[in-house]
Amino acid sequence: MKLVRYGAIGQERPGIVDASGTLRDLSAHVSDIAGEALLPESLAHLRAIDPASLPAVEGNPRIGACVGKVGKFVCVGLNYTDHAEEAGMPIPDEPVLFMKPTSCIVGPYDNVEIPRTSVKTDWEVELGIVIGKTAKYVSVEDAYDHVAGYCVINDVSERAFQIERGGQWDKGKGCDTFGPMGPWLVTTDEITDPHVLDMWLEVDGKRYQTGSTRTMIFNVPTIVSYISQFMSLQPGDVISTGTPPGVGLGQKPPVYLKAGQTMRLAISGLGEQRQTTVPAA
Repeated sequence: MKLVRYGAIGQERPGIVDASGTLRDLSAHVSDIAGEALLPESLAHLRAIDPASLPAVEGNPRIGACVGKVGKFVCVGLNYTDHAEEAGMPIPDEPVLFMKPTSCIVGPYDNVEIPRTSVKTDWEVELGIVIGKTAKYVSVEDAYDHVAGYCVINDVSERAFQIERGGQWDKGKGCDTFGPMGPWLVTTDEITDPHVLDMWLEVDGKRYQTGSTRTMIFNVPTIVSYISQFMSLQPGDVISTGTPPGVGLGQKPPVYLKAGQTMRLAISGLGEQRQTTVPAA
C-alpha cells in the first residue's frame, strides 16, 4: 500500500493511492497514518479494503508528511561506504546515531527554509524506515517484524552548525523544515528488498546524488535491532538511514543551497519529492 496524508498543515487526513494513482480518502477507517494505525493488524485491515470503495479526493490537495505524530526521528550517519569515503571519514564499526527533532518534519513538496545566519545548508536523500510495532531489544532476525514500511526523506543539514559549532550534529540537523518526508509510506509488502533501491537528488536540474541502498554499511534489520538496544521504538517512529555520495559538502569546491533553488529527489518505488528553498522568516 501507498499511504498518504493530505490537507492543510495540522489538518492532514489519511489517504491511500490506488493502482491507477488516484488518491482516495481513508478517514472512514482510520483517523491518521500514525501510531496504532501502523500496527500489523491495523495495516492488515487497511489492506483488506477495496480501494475502489473509497471516495476519490477531489482537486490537488497539499501532501503532508506521510507519518503523523512522529514520536522519535532517529538518524544514522555515515552509513554508505561511498559517502564515508567522500567525507574522508573511516567506515564506522557501529551505526552513528543522532536525532532530528520532530518539529523539523514537513511534507515532501513544502518549502525548505534556509536558516538565519546559514552559509552551508546541504541536502541528503535518504531511505526512511517507519516502525509499525514496538521494538525493544529485538534481534536482527526479528527486526523486519517491527517495520511498517519505508519512505523518502531529505535530511537537510546545515554543515557549519553541524560541524563548526561545538560538535553537536543535532544543531545542524534540526532546523524548521529540515525533515521533508514522503510522499508515501510504502508498506513492506510492496518493497521486498529495501537494499536494492536506486536513489537520486538534483538541485536546479543538476544531478548531484546518484546512489543505491546497495552500498549501505548497516542494513535495515541491523539498524532497527541496534537502535532498539538503546531506546524502544514505537509505532510511527521514523529512522533515516544515511545518504549516498554527492552532498554539497563533498563537492570540490563545496556547493551549498541558497534561497530560490529547487531540490528534486527520489527513491525507486517510494516516490519523488520537490522543494523550493526560501529564507527563514
